[in-house]
Amino acid sequence: MTVESPSNTTQVNSQPLPLILAGPILRKVTPKELTLWFAVSSPLEGRFVLYQRADQAQLYSGDLSQGKHIQIGERAWVYQVTFFGEFPADTPLEYQVETQHGLVTELIPDLLYDGESRPAFIIKTQADYVMHGSCRNPHYPSKDSLVAADVKVAGQDILERPSLLMMSGDQIYADHVAGPTLDSIEQVIELLGLYGEEFGKAPVNNTQELFCHANNFYGREQLLPHYLEGGNELLERIPFVANWLKRRSPVFSSREAGNHLINLSEFNAMYLLVWSPELWRLVDNARLENNHFQWQGNTLEEKWQTLWAEEKVQIDLFVEGLSQVRRLMAHIPTYMIFDDHDITDDWNLTVGWEQAAYHNHFSRRIIGNGLISYWLCQGWGNAPESFDETFHNHVNAYFELPTSDSQDSLIDYLYRFEQWHYTIDVTPKMLVLDTRTRRWRSESKMNKPSGLMDWEALCELQMSLLNEPAVILVSAAPMFGVKFIESLQRGMTWLGQPLLIDAENWMAHPGSANTLISIFTHTKTPTNFVILSGDVHYSFAYDLKLRSRNSAPSIYQITSSGLKNEFPNTLLRFCDFMDRILYSPRSPLNWLTKRKRLKIFKRDPDLPGDHRLVNRSAIGEVRLDADGKPVDIAILTAEGQRVSFPPINAK
Repeated sequence: MTVESPSNTTQVNSQPLPLILAGPILRKVTPKELTLWFAVSSPLEGRFVLYQRADQAQLYSGDLSQGKHIQIGERAWVYQVTFFGEFPADTPLEYQVETQHGLVTELIPDLLYDGESRPAFIIKTQADYVMHGSCRNPHYPSKDSLVAADVKVAGQDILERPSLLMMSGDQIYADHVAGPTLDSIEQVIELLGLYGEEFGKAPVNNTQELFCHANNFYGREQLLPHYLEGGNELLERIPFVANWLKRRSPVFSSREAGNHLINLSEFNAMYLLVWSPELWRLVDNARLENNHFQWQGNTLEEKWQTLWAEEKVQIDLFVEGLSQVRRLMAHIPTYMIFDDHDITDDWNLTVGWEQAAYHNHFSRRIIGNGLISYWLCQGWGNAPESFDETFHNHVNAYFELPTSDSQDSLIDYLYRFEQWHYTIDVTPKMLVLDTRTRRWRSESKMNKPSGLMDWEALCELQMSLLNEPAVILVSAAPMFGVKFIESLQRGMTWLGQPLLIDAENWMAHPGSANTLISIFTHTKTPTNFVILSGDVHYSFAYDLKLRSRNSAPSIYQITSSGLKNEFPNTLLRFCDFMDRILYSPRSPLNWLTKRKRLKIFKRDPDLPGDHRLVNRSAIGEVRLDADGKPVDIAILTAEGQRVSFPPINAK
């Protein structure tokens, strides 16, 4: 695809577009490579310059053209540039990006912390301080924990800043989108000329028909595909009730699917809107208040107008913090992995769900669109070396000629791809797991939850752990969760309703559960396991020991969730209480679980009361000693309060 060099600004509908739409985001950094991610409105020209902070000496200069770029619309490109060299580790560095329109710090004046002239960072070889979190829902009624993280980093000396930021899932909510957000997404698509697409075997033929449809806002669950689902398999063996139990169920099982993202451009626009304030300044986000929110003769119903107004209050607050979120990710090396909401709720939860989703052309396309966009905006920067020439050839074949056939071909390739997991080259070794696409599928029941990783993936994990002194595992879902909640999920699975309460956890599938426990009990596995997780919308910390050994390994399950989301409080308090009663370390009920070989000690947060599960929007903070053992486990709430989980008996 040939593009011409732009003028100083590109203009659409009399609105000038900024050169940099999102970013820069500092992605994979090592002493041998530095990776930056951008989204821009014109082909990017210029160079990257690295400086030694102490004496301001220039260490490296690289042309931006050496990176890869992908045009995703008439006026939109995604750039990722990896610079190779010998870069000093564990010392303060600064960088500047010189573009054809000026320095990045001139184009984005609020990119810098006080006292800085350029963004500063450190290539840390020791993961001694990690920030981590997941589940960032823009319109959830709480503050954004990434803003709280930025405020903390702003007050730290550069040597005190986190080694990295780990975002462990649900960076977007594709299946739970606010009305004002969807409206802004569609405006962004028009502003940037993001590519439309044709849909086969769907209620709408293309993107334009979707946007004009009466169900475009708050009614997309009427357009999304359904399938015939069974109920309790024991009851279905009775002939005269079998047909009665069959029902049509939505493939996209989210209860808030009325604005579910569908086409690729919607996914791409969503990322630009959750990581940067730039495009929010160009959209008309007050269309409902101006009383002209109509499309193709359709008018929003009164109940949705009320909900829209409520959501907009939260969206406006979310947008206010995006400059700080952008600043944080420009300074701290940032890594990511998907979970379900990045694509859709209950993604690959059961064999039955997979068959329903992937045998339907429309749902297969929607899920594939989410996966393409995940790679563009998240996966690519985690481990650029994982995506070889063959991979890029498939990507380029679509974006250079965006037809329905080339899009389906790319999606088919991504469904076969098995390298979403990756390793971060720090000490302790940090392994980020793909718990979504390599599932251990049930062979006995269609509606039984799949294991989060299959046999081959778990064997690969074990091999990567052998003879390591310590390791950090990143698993979107906790490997060792709240037993009472897992018991409820198991009960709902028996009743044939695993999707109702997201009945997926590491212990839900016997094969993956037993293999996982065997990995931890292997004699050549690390002395210290630190497991960082999110997903569940509450935070907790557990210490685990083998019942049969007094020595190694020591296992620490550390969960922080969500960045901007919370669990229903009354229900969580009940579950917390019941878990204390039924599953204390000495409870005989533990011997009925798959974790009977482990003794679990639950840390108490330093908060009033006796709750062990903290229900606050927050980002996690973990500090490790030289042996990879946690010396400080805490969360930083969105309100700026620090809650720690001191060692057992040290509260």
